[in-house]
Amino acid sequence: MTTAPRPAAELSADDARRIALRAQGFLGAPDRRAGVRGVLRALGQVQLDTISVLARSHELVPYARLGAVGRPAVEKAYWSEAHAFEYWSHAASILPIEEWPHFAFRRRAYRDRPHWHHELSPGAYEKVIAQLRDEGPLTATELGGAKNKGEWWDWSDSKIAVERALMFGEVVVTERRGWKRVYDLAERAIPPELRHDDLDDTECVRRLVRQAGEALGVGTRADIADYHRIKTEQFDAVVEASGLVPVTVAGWGKPAWADPAALATEPRGRHRTTLLSPFDSLIWERPRTERIFGFTHRLEAYVPKPKRIHGYFAMPVLAGGRLVGRVDPAREGSTLVARQITLDGPKAVPAVAQALREAAEWVGCDTVAVERLNHPHLAAPLLKALA
Repeated sequence: MTTAPRPAAELSADDARRIALRAQGFLGAPDRRAGVRGVLRALGQVQLDTISVLARSHELVPYARLGAVGRPAVEKAYWSEAHAFEYWSHAASILPIEEWPHFAFRRRAYRDRPHWHHELSPGAYEKVIAQLRDEGPLTATELGGAKNKGEWWDWSDSKIAVERALMFGEVVVTERRGWKRVYDLAERAIPPELRHDDLDDTECVRRLVRQAGEALGVGTRADIADYHRIKTEQFDAVVEASGLVPVTVAGWGKPAWADPAALATEPRGRHRTTLLSPFDSLIWERPRTERIFGFTHRLEAYVPKPKRIHGYFAMPVLAGGRLVGRVDPAREGSTLVARQITLDGPKAVPAVAQALREAAEWVGCDTVAVERLNHPHLAAPLLKALA
């Protein structure tokens, strides 16, 4: 375990919450000129996920910070002009292109364990590389099929080969097309000045620890290490040289580190009111969310329906710098349907109504319908606010 040096600051729980909100883009005026790309650079990554209710999570993340930016514009911002690439970070994530060199440590780790998950037929790897070189960017289907005729996990040789090449860094995912990965050769997709593995593991991890600390504002060892899924012992080895400074936060009970720039400026400005994807980096780590917001949240998409408490894809509602409720949304034609709404109390009604109206407009719905509410006596004021 790391023994933290003398803290540079002592923060209240509210100080830490505001610093985190500011760092994540929810407090203060958003940089609309930088737009979606600015959000991606500030966060360092945006997690991808297959679930699509209102929209996919990588669309919901910039929407939550910027408001109703057009969904086609979100995709264009990510995938055009070699601005970003997809790789394994917190999970499968969209990453700013300038972070390519800093994932050399992970590419090397994958190369050092060449036999993983699926056996690869002789010549399959070389065949996929040659096909991409000859034909340009392709999906797994276009490479010869994503899977065999067996179970869903029974990948084809071409799928195994291209995924291995992706992990090794010889191939890059440059976009998602109909949710299918589009693969290209790194030699074409990554700018020459970035296309290297020159940085050693220590320098890669040091940079990612610093970036995670800046994106979180303030965090514990586990918070910061988890951001890019770095091992805690790797964190321990570089945190002193990362530029983050040790702090104490009232009530946290654990050592913490902060971005010095976040400590130098008092976090002020307008709080965003919005629905949050469960995969948003503000709330994706449950212990941190509980510590900062006093809010316990669990994705229930994979929980049997009878055992769900808040719904399939319950989205926390952020308002005034607090998490004030949850909405489990769905779309039926031009109606946004709130399958279930969980309110913390009467004060949450205006914020939840505002968040629902804005989300409905963003996805092209002109009506909001409410099916279930945890406090039935609040139904009338909520429906009035929605109207």
